[in-house]
Amino acid sequence: MESIALTINGRKVTCRTGDSLLSVAEKNGIFIPTLCNHPDLKPYGACRMCLVEDEKSGRLMAACVTPAAKDMAVLTDTERIISHRKNIVRLMIAEHPESCIVCSKGNRCELRALAARLGVAETRLYPMPNYKPYEELNPFIVRDLSKCILCGKCIRADHELVAAGAIDYNDRGFPSRPATLMEKPLEESTCTFCGTCVSMCPTGALSPKHAGYVGTPEKEKDSVCGFCGAGCSLALGMAAQKVIEVNPSKVKGSVNGATLCVRGHFTHDYLNCEDRLYEPMIRVRGENGEPELRAADWSEAVSRAAETLAGIKRTHGPGSIAFIGSPRCSVEENYLFQKIARVLFGTNNVTSTATINGQALLRRMEEKTMGAARITPIAELEKAEAIVTVNSDMGHAVPVADYHVRRAARAGTPLVTIDTAKTGLAPFAGARIRPDNSTTDPEDRIPALISALVLKIADINGHDSDFVSRFTSGWDSYKTAAKKLLAGQPLSPAEENEIARAAEMLAGRKTAIILSPATMEQRHGARIAEASFNLALVSGSLGSRNAGIFIPSPESNTAGALDMGVVPDMLPGRIPLSDQDGREQLERFWNTKLSPDPGLDLSAIIEAAESGHLKGLYIMGENLLRFLPEPDRVEAALKNLDFIVVQDIIDTRTARLADVVLPAAAFAEKSGSFTNMEGRIQSFTPVAAAPGRALADWRILGLLAQKMGYPEQYATIEKIRQEIRKTIPMYAALGNQRQEWVKNSEKDTPFAGNGARFEFGPIEPHKPADTKPEKPFTAVLGSLRWHIGGGTRTARSSRMKKWNRDSHARLCPSDIVALGLEEGGRIRIVSDHGSIERSFIADSGLTSGRVFVPLGFHENDAVSLAGLKDLKPPAPAWRTCGVEIEKI
Repeated sequence: MESIALTINGRKVTCRTGDSLLSVAEKNGIFIPTLCNHPDLKPYGACRMCLVEDEKSGRLMAACVTPAAKDMAVLTDTERIISHRKNIVRLMIAEHPESCIVCSKGNRCELRALAARLGVAETRLYPMPNYKPYEELNPFIVRDLSKCILCGKCIRADHELVAAGAIDYNDRGFPSRPATLMEKPLEESTCTFCGTCVSMCPTGALSPKHAGYVGTPEKEKDSVCGFCGAGCSLALGMAAQKVIEVNPSKVKGSVNGATLCVRGHFTHDYLNCEDRLYEPMIRVRGENGEPELRAADWSEAVSRAAETLAGIKRTHGPGSIAFIGSPRCSVEENYLFQKIARVLFGTNNVTSTATINGQALLRRMEEKTMGAARITPIAELEKAEAIVTVNSDMGHAVPVADYHVRRAARAGTPLVTIDTAKTGLAPFAGARIRPDNSTTDPEDRIPALISALVLKIADINGHDSDFVSRFTSGWDSYKTAAKKLLAGQPLSPAEENEIARAAEMLAGRKTAIILSPATMEQRHGARIAEASFNLALVSGSLGSRNAGIFIPSPESNTAGALDMGVVPDMLPGRIPLSDQDGREQLERFWNTKLSPDPGLDLSAIIEAAESGHLKGLYIMGENLLRFLPEPDRVEAALKNLDFIVVQDIIDTRTARLADVVLPAAAFAEKSGSFTNMEGRIQSFTPVAAAPGRALADWRILGLLAQKMGYPEQYATIEKIRQEIRKTIPMYAALGNQRQEWVKNSEKDTPFAGNGARFEFGPIEPHKPADTKPEKPFTAVLGSLRWHIGGGTRTARSSRMKKWNRDSHARLCPSDIVALGLEEGGRIRIVSDHGSIERSFIADSGLTSGRVFVPLGFHENDAVSLAGLKDLKPPAPAWRTCGVEIEKI
């Protein structure tokens, strides 16, 4: 853009053509007040506080919506302008309630701050009361619109950033206010309770609902969200060393900008729940002769853990002990955890629940892309040439990524959704490919539909023939196999029309393909992943930052746990145990000998505990009895062990089975790093004090290593980071800055010109079942935006405890009629492994024969429908299972 010169307050400045006067002033340190402006929103000009004066003509202009012009001369603080600003503030305060002393906005109120800056103490106007109803119907947001100044920030954030369309202006003139359609409560609108409007509000018109604290936090400090894999930057508000409020941080270039989701904004009150672990405990025989947990000091508790586990190793061998880490613990903690398992105890029995919750898909795509797609910035989705989502409802899994896709679609980016159930992105899609209603197994149909799309793109010469010829192999054999697949599964007219429309939209465009993180945990997930990768190849989408495969991670450090080797068959740096050179290099770093034999996966650990082959188990940051299928069977298996150590932040059902309980600090109470779904490494420092005698997980592990006699001393987080930088090249930048990126693997990929090729994967032809399915319905176990994982943390949020609106099972309307169910009734869902009872609602987005059961609610009893046998890698398909439905 052309650079132009102008004058502000007699000072010469330069800017680009098109820049607003307000932005030019801000960049040059010239203050112009505003109430309606926000850097992430389009200029609006509602408050008129940013009035400036054209020195030549005397014309007053709103600086936020006036573009700078060449040779313009502007004044920002003349007596005339100050008078206008004072009058605007006086009019606002005249209709504002006099409740500053008790207002939750307190000293952060922008109207109050501006009045003080302008010297407006009294309005000298008649009061103009503008009473509006005080609303606190939900546990998240309080609406006191009598304090609303009609800046429009909440409405614009809703439309421009979150793209929910829940609120807009209602009425005109004095009665005007932000409202939902037909003035319905927020609970009955499209509001997702992300809280973006609350963070944007300059006054107390919108505020978070607090259970035990009213007022302004004593201080704020930045951190990183510990929930999903987006890794949002947070500003944590503190009072009495406790987190009492959360807002988006103002860190530039953050993944979330000015937005958050309902979990990130409103459920961090779990940090203050009464179930937090405060002190170490060991199991002893009580006065009544029964074993019980009693408080111990750190030395005694860690010594008990170290000595007992060492004794088990000596007596029964390294294979008799297993270690279960966590994608909720930091990069540094997971690295140290697996190192202790492999070096001090000599076992590869190290894993986490991430292996059955998102990590399987990461691993599959790591293999397919040869490590060339580890960096996938979410913000690049808004620059994508086209976007395809496959069975992905990101509005629930990773809401912030969903916002980016919605904004891209609204800006004109072609969006195609391929799904078995209607997702939140369906209204934004130009084409929606879904299985025909007559399909008996809609999920099995998805690979065929994607393959048909690939062939159609090629038929109209919309594929990237240069990329296919230079970097891939197997294209011709794939086309033959795909045609054979479609011959056995011919398209319906509706499917054919939608695929033709999608092909025209995608032709000639590099495409961002977004998969559900639960893809590999469903019955046909491996085939869906393979078909999606083929679509990425035919469109030439690998190797571009705004295209390729995007995988929303379900937990804050799902990728980091994989990178650190908390899996039974891989070492840190995603090095397979079978890679002799990689293994020997780590052996030299660690001065030890590593077994090339893979360890036990999660289901094998439970089976080994049942059989008695496994004697000891160390669990860090996992609540197995709330997350794993068949929880009663898992509990019986754990009780069969000789010794259990649980290191966690919360007193869970799993912790109550332990022989040693070690209280840990939560993410906000310690230093560490998370690696998000983009490949972004984000470091954080303590914000709050850990409760009681709780310690950071890495400190506890350092004490354990010390008790085991290990010569390395891990007294600081930097000591661990130094070792990670030395041993894992993809983490060479860890801790150097607050935000860094992992390193893509380039030397082994086709882009290095080494002769390697990306392989088109054949999709096996559909094999129709010879007999009728044993169960008439398929239960789909999925997560909604309210809970993360099994809900161990979110269910302890005081706000979430009061929110139980979405715990219902969801059924296709035709199935409700066929079952003879009545509105408001209840059903029993029965599988081969267990049963649950639920209320139900109709969901027209579901196909017949499928019932959606949300995870996290009712102690996460939905997992009792799944079986442990379904957890087997590489495709732990536990999220779908056959069920019967009974009317209660």
